[in-house]
Amino acid sequence: MKKAKLFYLENCPYCHNARRALKELIAGNPAYGEVEIEWIEESRQPELAETFDYYYVPSVYTDDGKKLYEASPSESYEDCRENVKAALDKILSA
Repeated sequence: MKKAKLFYLENCPYCHNARRALKELIAGNPAYGEVEIEWIEESRQPELAETFDYYYVPSVYTDDGKKLYEASPSESYEDCRENVKAALDKILSA
């Protein structure tokens, strides 16, 4: 199974968008559900979060640490969905 790490914060609206986008993408294409995502709440695992190079959440990495997506301020839901989709596509094609 393909794996990814997703850093998030519990009350982050962009992170909620990423979760929503992921659910929609899997509903539309079950192959996206084949990616095992390790959800890492950065405030609960700061020592792990500090080993990755990102500023904004959500941030998605391959299991081996390559950054595929980092949210940006004022990102729309549609942008988030497309970015999550692109990250999943890269993981599935690897």
